[in-house]
Amino acid sequence: MDNAYRVQTNATESGGADGLERLMALKDGDAFLVTDDWGDLRGGADGLFVDDTRVLSRLVLTAGNARPSLLSSGVSQDNVCFTCHSTNRPLPPMGGRSAPAGVLHIERRRFVRDRRMYERVRMVNHGVEDVLLPLAFDFAVDFADIFEVRGTRRMQGGQAEAPVHDGRRVTFGYTGLDGVGRSSCLSFSEPPARLSGSRAEFMFSLPKGRRFDLYIECGPDRCEQPDEARYRRNAIQARLAMRARRRRGASVRGPRSPRFNDWLDQSRADVALLTTDLKTGPYPYAGVPWFSTPFGRDGLITAWQMLWLDPSLARGVLTYLAMRQATEVSAFQDAAPGKIMHETRGGEMSALGEVPFGLYYGGVDTTCLFVALAGAYARRTGDFDLIRQLWPSLVAAVGWMKDYGDILGDGLIRYQRGADTGLSNQGWKDSEDSIFHTDGRFPKGPIALLEVQGYAYAAWQAMAALATPMGDDRQGTWAAEAERVRALVEDRFWMEDEGFYAIALDGDGVPCRSIGSNAGHLLFTGLPSVERARRVTNRLLGAEFRSGWGIRTLATGQARFNPMSYHNGSVWPHDTAMAAAGMARYGERRAVALLLGEIYAAAAHFRLRLPELFCGFERNSGEPPIAYPVACLPQAWAAGSVFLMLQSALGIDIDALAGTVEISDPILPAGIDRLNVNNLQVGDGRVDLTFQQMGNHTVVIPRRREGRVTVRTVS
Repeated sequence: MDNAYRVQTNATESGGADGLERLMALKDGDAFLVTDDWGDLRGGADGLFVDDTRVLSRLVLTAGNARPSLLSSGVSQDNVCFTCHSTNRPLPPMGGRSAPAGVLHIERRRFVRDRRMYERVRMVNHGVEDVLLPLAFDFAVDFADIFEVRGTRRMQGGQAEAPVHDGRRVTFGYTGLDGVGRSSCLSFSEPPARLSGSRAEFMFSLPKGRRFDLYIECGPDRCEQPDEARYRRNAIQARLAMRARRRRGASVRGPRSPRFNDWLDQSRADVALLTTDLKTGPYPYAGVPWFSTPFGRDGLITAWQMLWLDPSLARGVLTYLAMRQATEVSAFQDAAPGKIMHETRGGEMSALGEVPFGLYYGGVDTTCLFVALAGAYARRTGDFDLIRQLWPSLVAAVGWMKDYGDILGDGLIRYQRGADTGLSNQGWKDSEDSIFHTDGRFPKGPIALLEVQGYAYAAWQAMAALATPMGDDRQGTWAAEAERVRALVEDRFWMEDEGFYAIALDGDGVPCRSIGSNAGHLLFTGLPSVERARRVTNRLLGAEFRSGWGIRTLATGQARFNPMSYHNGSVWPHDTAMAAAGMARYGERRAVALLLGEIYAAAAHFRLRLPELFCGFERNSGEPPIAYPVACLPQAWAAGSVFLMLQSALGIDIDALAGTVEISDPILPAGIDRLNVNNLQVGDGRVDLTFQQMGNHTVVIPRRREGRVTVRTVS
């Protein structure tokens, strides 16, 4: 992710042992909402955002001029509804009467649908007397661009209009420097006793044993009057839409493993929450709050993680990215013909060019990943109609690899940002200090990253495999390119004295001999020789990398190692998953089961929702993993990690053209004695599989089978 724009959010009263409790996130399409545990919007990253603009920046509920006492809060397992339960503090005297603390139950339940926030505030009097409840909401709309919220300073903003209020509704307006008018509307089902442009005050009479519901809506368009019918109707539609996204593709269940099932369910729900159904098909947005938008690298890797279960994500990602492929050179956008998009944004600052991310191409790996995923998708599905549609884009992508990616003409893909506004490092470890020599010096460019060469190798192999079905006579040429890249990496990146690969080559061809997890991605592509893969695996599984919660991004003892950093010693679940999948490619399935168990243990401490990353401190008995304070939560490729690791542990390989599911030396995670994979589509057929622990072995049992599907076991 583009770490240059990350900011530290303000601390709140909610605290939390895992450091992540305050981030209550809901999302639907291009709208998302972030609040604290009470459901309040109080500053920092909080807000209702639509199209990268904050259309509600403050909404704080008070009862009797005090914040209610929090009982519990959370987001439903399907990620549709946020609910907060609270109770009143002592209420001020009203007409000679006052209510003690703890007699009112105040429940806030909300969801986001179709660019709007819907909320119901339910008040129930459990006391022995009638209660007069003064309830108030303080609110504001700042129309801040997402990059302003993330910490980028602006010299000048647009023109805000004075709020207009008319009984139950307040409307806000803003005209940006881009000339675009933006609006926001906050409305209530009941008319407040007092209403201004920043505060709504109510006085509710609550007879003992009775309840009262107040409905609230907010969105970028003029509001209709909220009521129970609108709330219920939209809540049903939100749940139905989420259910449809969660049920795409095959499912994985452990019949006697409720906690493990809960993790699978939460991970699947997080992928579904972040997936937006675009005109080109489903696309998993990267993460909330900072990256709720299409990212090239994140979308491609998440789609690859889910490919064996749900190929529709890969289809949607490939189609969307092909439509956004660059056609011209732009230093500001880091673009060149054939290059695949890194990020797109829709806010005012992007439209004005204050930041380059409106349509930005500063990712050196996305183009290679795009081609490689297309090859994996074709093998998994046999959908050559889509490949035929994408073929001009795929050919243009490898054209970029040859003509622009290979900056020095030495056969390696390199990067060097085109403008100072762009990202200085353009691989997945894109923070400014993530690539360095062993003495801590930053390398001169253009830089050739280790894992990117692996992606390029996979891309050339994919094109060679697709050439004949596409009627292209360059199969031999592309196969030779793959072999050329393999030889270059083995010759120039391998460090025999370390038994490992250098993280990068600098612009002079000098290796950056730092020891990083990037080599795990190289294993994922299958580039290394068997012997070198074994040595890399052994080192990745050693104490310098393994924290006990997964694999660190950087080995301990390296010049810039810091377990609290973004990329230099932290643990990223997707990084661990790709390394594990790479190990499995070389037959190391027990290592995969080991790492899967560690990531599962970490997830259990994070309430079964894996964050983008967490700190890389060593695991100590009885102590939880330590949270990274501003990690995205949820995050797509963190949620997808469990599914890639399961595929790797189970040894599942699907060839739709051959109609086969090949199972190689499957192994189940520790403590799991059975897993069911249901409704696995293979070409036009389907099959259900049960993996069962039998003594020291895991066996696979095909169950329901439809169409032409062959299940083959290989040992």
